[in-house]
Amino acid sequence: MKHLLSAADLTREQAVRLLDVAEQMAATQQREIKKLPALRGRTVVNLFFEDSTRTRLSFETAAKRLSADVITFSAKGSSVSKGESLKDTALTLQAMGADAVVIRHASSGAPHRLAEKGWTSGAVLNAGDGTHEHPTQALLDTFTLRKHLVGGGQLGAAAGADLAGRRVVVVGDVLHSRVARSNVHLLHTLGARVTLVAPPTLLPLGVETWPCEVSYDLDAALGEAPDALMALRVQLERMNAAYFPSAREYSRRYGVTAERMAALTALTPHAQLLHPGPMNRGLEITAEAADGPRSRVVEQVTNGVAVRMAALYLLLAGEEE
Repeated sequence: MKHLLSAADLTREQAVRLLDVAEQMAATQQREIKKLPALRGRTVVNLFFEDSTRTRLSFETAAKRLSADVITFSAKGSSVSKGESLKDTALTLQAMGADAVVIRHASSGAPHRLAEKGWTSGAVLNAGDGTHEHPTQALLDTFTLRKHLVGGGQLGAAAGADLAGRRVVVVGDVLHSRVARSNVHLLHTLGARVTLVAPPTLLPLGVETWPCEVSYDLDAALGEAPDALMALRVQLERMNAAYFPSAREYSRRYGVTAERMAALTALTPHAQLLHPGPMNRGLEITAEAADGPRSRVVEQVTNGVAVRMAALYLLLAGEEE
């Protein structure tokens, strides 16, 4: 791979390889000295045109743990506010010697344009583009699931494995979710069966062509004893209309509650609960469920650093192995 633009671009072998390297990276992060010299002398630019906390800090931490020089660019307070184009911004960063560009942009397809137009000679990593994709989030989600569903919670125990035969329910605002799109593609590639659950108004046109099943009934989907439940954030900031009657009605029908998790674990004792964050507590997930024993929300943040270390390493130093 030269770039990481879409989860759909990954083959099973590439995805498993990346997850295996991420497990090795995670193991190094349990040592007293967490830094590795793998990317010493390389420059990684974080190019963020949208607000971000977890993803930006995760990529910064990952690059620094690999000893890379890190430049973080925020659109606010930059020449972008004066009208500078993505092309000119990218060419400026290229002139500074960027070996990799991690880009988050409000426009779907921006990372692909950056890579395909040759505005940078370095690797391009998609950190979220519009409502399109967020491949590293899907990778850290599958890393978390593989570790617990296949490896019994132990690092290294799932090396070489995929998620064949596992069932995952994804519930929430699929329409505006790049995380959902990336997860459907990656989980399908790794052999898992995915069911999307949402009100009809929060499902995108053409969802029937995705490699997954679709349901409007969360309790019915959970009744089929899936191995994991992933709640998606309701992206109120992207909504310009009323997509459901009220927050209370949405929470009643599609919210992840302690009662629903108890019913799920009664059917599937090893069931896992994921959420990409940030969470709207009380809307798509209750505090009891988010902080419950099956929740991997905080662990997902930790795993995100290891996965992004693996992605940067394979793109920038993998050919040197």
